[in-house]
Amino acid sequence: MADGLELEVTTPERQLVRERVSEVELPGKKGYMGILPGHAALLGELGIGHLSYLAGRKRWTLAVHSGFLEVLDDHVRVLADAAERAEDIDVERARKALGRAREQVSNPPADADPSVALAAFDRAQARIEASEHKQSI
Repeated sequence: MADGLELEVTTPERQLVRERVSEVELPGKKGYMGILPGHAALLGELGIGHLSYLAGRKRWTLAVHSGFLEVLDDHVRVLADAAERAEDIDVERARKALGRAREQVSNPPADADPSVALAAFDRAQARIEASEHKQSI
C-alpha cells in the first residue's frame, strides 16, 4: 500500500489544495465516503458538504458544493463547482443565508422552485459545518 494520497481540490476560479495527505473524507452525491491509500479507482459526483483531509498531524476542512471526484492511482482529484477553506468562511453570513434558506423552504413563494431553496439550505449548512471543523491537531 502507498504511503499517502495526492489530493487536488479545484474550482473553476482556482486550485485550493494540492497536497500529499494520508486520508480524505468527502461528500458524494449519496453520502460521505472515506478515501485511503490503495483505494479502488472511482469516478463520481461530488455532493454538498464538508471535505476534510489529514496532512501530517493536522486535519483541514473545506466546504464544497457539487462537482465531480476521481480517485485513480492514489490521486484524489476534486473538481468542485465551488469550494471554500473553513478559515475563510464568514460564519455570520453563512448563518444569515441559512436563516433565509430555511424561511424559503418553510414558506416558499408560489412560483418558487423548492429545489433551489433546498440547495441554498444545504450550501449554507455545509459552510457552517466546515467552519466548525477548522484545522485541528
